[in-house]
Amino acid sequence: MQENSQTFYHILPNGVKIVHRHTPSPVAYVGVMVGAGTRDEVPEENGMAHYIEHCVFKGTAHHSARQIIHAIEGIGGEINAYTTKEETTFYAAILAEHVQLTLHLIAEMVLEPTFKKEETDKERMVILDEIESYNDSPSELIYDDFENLVFSGSSLEMPILGSKKALRHISSKPSYPLQWMKNHYRPERMVVFCQGNVKPERFFRLAEREFGHLTTPSTQSSSITPIPSDYPNEHERSFRKHTHQVHAMLGGRAYPLGHENQLAMFLLNNILGGGSLNSRLNLSLRESRGLVYTVESTYTPLSDTGYWCVYWACDPQDYELSLELVRRELDKLRETPLTEAALRHALVQLRGQLAISAQNQENSALAMAKSMLYRNCAPDWEETMRQIEHTTTGKLLQVAQEIFEGKNAYILTYK
Repeated sequence: MQENSQTFYHILPNGVKIVHRHTPSPVAYVGVMVGAGTRDEVPEENGMAHYIEHCVFKGTAHHSARQIIHAIEGIGGEINAYTTKEETTFYAAILAEHVQLTLHLIAEMVLEPTFKKEETDKERMVILDEIESYNDSPSELIYDDFENLVFSGSSLEMPILGSKKALRHISSKPSYPLQWMKNHYRPERMVVFCQGNVKPERFFRLAEREFGHLTTPSTQSSSITPIPSDYPNEHERSFRKHTHQVHAMLGGRAYPLGHENQLAMFLLNNILGGGSLNSRLNLSLRESRGLVYTVESTYTPLSDTGYWCVYWACDPQDYELSLELVRRELDKLRETPLTEAALRHALVQLRGQLAISAQNQENSALAMAKSMLYRNCAPDWEETMRQIEHTTTGKLLQVAQEIFEGKNAYILTYK
């Protein structure tokens, strides 16, 4: 985050949320985040949200695919999109002077796509290739299979890319994705966002011009499938992948977005196996014993649930020892409270990481939009850090005992 930044909020009468973070940077990130993703799909249309993300680039009621690309790249900008289990996001990086043109094009893509079959047929082949490429990457695929295990019985178990069979169905007629968008791309599920050197009043006017006319459709939006309260009975799953290494993942469910223990869990995960080489898992498995090249832990909060996991890959003969060491580190966090000195060190480290991460304008803008979508506010990294600094060693112990409880853990392996 740059110095002298300020965050401004506005909600249109139709429910569209607007958030703008004013910074001195001449580069602006502008886009739309929609609270609709894989979780809103049913099995026969699995992959719909991701398919839409791709195909809105293939033409609108007023611009062809080439015109969209040339309009943004012709001013030196970059346009992108991504899909998650709960959101689909379209955004661009441009010089701040081009924010009006850029927001207009993105709004057109989101609100007026055409899904011309000659264009979407080509994009379907791209997505099929993406699915094949993903299947060839065990370190990525294992996250999908793990979510399938942990969230069995809900739509969260479905992969973002979908299946080849479902893709053939949803791409067969333009009416399928258009109707899905009509049902799920609702104004109350949209966040229009910007970060850069743009006056807030101007951006609010531009956002209202593009999205203020939207009305909530009469069609009923399908409600998000609730997470089953009972944990799946299957706690271990293994696949034969014929990979050189064993790929493994251990984890379970965790706190949702906005939970009172979310930030403590975030700090705890950073201590366990976050992105630093001095994490406990990295020191134990890699630095001390040379068993793995990569070991990391992740905490992913969602709107009403979440999950944590530890991923590592090792030679087959080292798998049992690696698993024992992972469990040993989890037990330490559950059984032995951090010293005050260790907590201070962890907070100092996290403060530096958050500050450096906030310098990445792209990540900062996207995190701001997501926070606005679910919390109606977007605290900057310093506000977040001030909240985390209230965490005590007792709170971390409580969270570890609750989340790392062995009977609620799942393990998945590729062998």
